[in-house]
Amino acid sequence: MVLGLRKFTERSGDGAGEPVLDTANEEELMHVQSGVAIVLGARAPDSPGTLYISNKQVVWLSDVDKERGYAVDFLAISLHAVSRDPEAYPSPCIYAQIETGADEDVESADSDAECNETLDVSQITEMRLVPSDPSHLESLFDIFCECAELNPEPNEEREEEHNWIFSADLLSDDATMNEAEEGDLQWQLAENLGNPIGYSNGNHELAHSVLELRISDQRFDDADEMEHEVQDRHQ
Repeated sequence: MVLGLRKFTERSGDGAGEPVLDTANEEELMHVQSGVAIVLGARAPDSPGTLYISNKQVVWLSDVDKERGYAVDFLAISLHAVSRDPEAYPSPCIYAQIETGADEDVESADSDAECNETLDVSQITEMRLVPSDPSHLESLFDIFCECAELNPEPNEEREEEHNWIFSADLLSDDATMNEAEEGDLQWQLAENLGNPIGYSNGNHELAHSVLELRISDQRFDDADEMEHEVQDRHQ
């Protein structure tokens, strides 16, 4: 696995061409989306190009400059999400966090990347993919999720391979969960694609924290209800 974003210029075919895939290692194209701008870190967006999603990586190629393109392995994408908040970014997009394998300060690296004319793409930790038609966001998110599932973290235990997809409607107000039920809900969070907000590849701590907080809140609610019932019986 190659951590971080990298430049990609290997194309084949006429016109703008298509990315050359590693077919010897069973890489195959899963989805193509035209009219997608790419935003690296805090830099200005590149002019729209074409997004190619394979079962191994995400490749963006400029439609006007055949020497301009970027790629990132799915194993290097630690999180991806649909972003529609104009305060986070003006245009609806797919937001992705990228692991670089470096210990450098993230904010400093992004600032340097923004200021320097020569961009070190290997230090980019955030990427946004902005389709010209926002209605394509859901299909892009779905294919990201599908391909992320095809690329679990290496050396993970089988039961830990199910990454999380967070959906607010899964947290029912009247749910009372023991440890077994908590495990069932974690499975549902991984498998249910309804109203998705975000997806984390291999990092379960945040998902567990959300569940733990929700369970703790529910237990406090249950304790309050029991206390009220006892008081009513003594009145």
